[in-house]
Amino acid sequence: MSDNIQEGEVLRQIEREVRMREGASKLLAACSRREQALEASKSLLTCSARILALLSQLQRMRKAQILQRVGHRPSEEAVPSLGKVSLSDLRVPLMWKDSEYFKNKGELQRCAVFCLLQCGTEIHDTDVVMVDRTLTDICFEDTIIFHEAGPGFQLRVELYSSSAVEDFSPGALGPRRSSRLGGSVGRSSGKKIRAAFESAAVCGANVGAGSVSPPLSPDLSTLGPKFNLLAHATLTLEHVQEGFKTHDLSLAATEDDPFWLPLYGSMCCRLVAQPLCMIQPIISGQLKYKLGEDLNCWGNGFSVLRGQNLLCYQSQEDMESEDKPSLEIPITQDTVVCVSERDPDLCQTVNIISWHQGEEVTFRLTPPSPEDTQRWTETIWQHIYNLSQWKQCCHHLMKIETQGSKKAIPARQGSLYHEIVTPSAPGEGHVIPDLSVEICALLSSYYKER
Repeated sequence: MSDNIQEGEVLRQIEREVRMREGASKLLAACSRREQALEASKSLLTCSARILALLSQLQRMRKAQILQRVGHRPSEEAVPSLGKVSLSDLRVPLMWKDSEYFKNKGELQRCAVFCLLQCGTEIHDTDVVMVDRTLTDICFEDTIIFHEAGPGFQLRVELYSSSAVEDFSPGALGPRRSSRLGGSVGRSSGKKIRAAFESAAVCGANVGAGSVSPPLSPDLSTLGPKFNLLAHATLTLEHVQEGFKTHDLSLAATEDDPFWLPLYGSMCCRLVAQPLCMIQPIISGQLKYKLGEDLNCWGNGFSVLRGQNLLCYQSQEDMESEDKPSLEIPITQDTVVCVSERDPDLCQTVNIISWHQGEEVTFRLTPPSPEDTQRWTETIWQHIYNLSQWKQCCHHLMKIETQGSKKAIPARQGSLYHEIVTPSAPGEGHVIPDLSVEICALLSSYYKER
């Protein structure tokens, strides 16, 4: 992908996030219930974080272009493969006073909490969790997956809190707009608001392609509840392992803050990684491979490099049918690869020196042509480098557990759901139309009135 195409894609992402942020701010002003306002405020903060991350990426891209124009050559160092990083089952223990937790004394402290997770330019947020002194842990059931992480990734986890005991005054947009938005979207649930944010980006209103939406007006950006940074932590490759692990939290607030919660100072989560070099075939093709100690005993078949093994089959059909390979060559970060010529045909042979069953063993391969020899050799070298960079993540393939389907929550009377569902034939329940289309139409008409 050329630099201009990449820059154009980043600009489109920035434009989309700006429109989503503006739509979130409009909806925040129209919310009539606190839970709706909290959801809108969270999305507003998430959109702003994504915009800042994309602007930083755009700045790095333009700096690289300037250096290239003045004759600065890009680094020729090997670049490790990317991979997936997953964080799940996040728990933040609380440390209430005995009088608060056991005797239920003192002023009731109730906060809305969520986590913002950033790895590079990928930013995700969790659901909002209501926390009071009846809970001993803040539990986030979300499974967050970052799809383009390198081995040098830094995953920043930020815990945000908003006091839920403060008075909530619904925003006012004026009689006409309030009646149009507040009467429908204002009574919808948090999930409907999230759908509206996506619809706002799709609708685009009267903003043309390639342009940037105007900034938020100050009065809209100050409406609604505010989330404040409570604590944060940064996770790296060294923290990746199977199972749960405890990590230290750095506090960013004090007991005097209204959004304060008595954190224990740590968090527990499951952080796993799947490098692409472990989950997809790296190279495949025809190879001759030496069998046993007899120098004249060679096999000829189809081979594929996958994970920590170079698998040699008698044919491609055997590989596709997942038959047992004729030869299995271990490839680890300690493997040594070199090329030699053997008489009398002066054919180039790829020598792979690795450890097999506790002993150093040399495996010999002969590709069909010198070009294939170079291709196989360079690919195996790069693969060994990838394994060395991802370290413990390549000892075996870690499993990323996807979040299971949640049970549907019955809608409340008076919500947008009950306002637009249409009754169907007896015994068939209700027919639910596409809510995003309805909200998209509302937002589109709202923007046209601006």
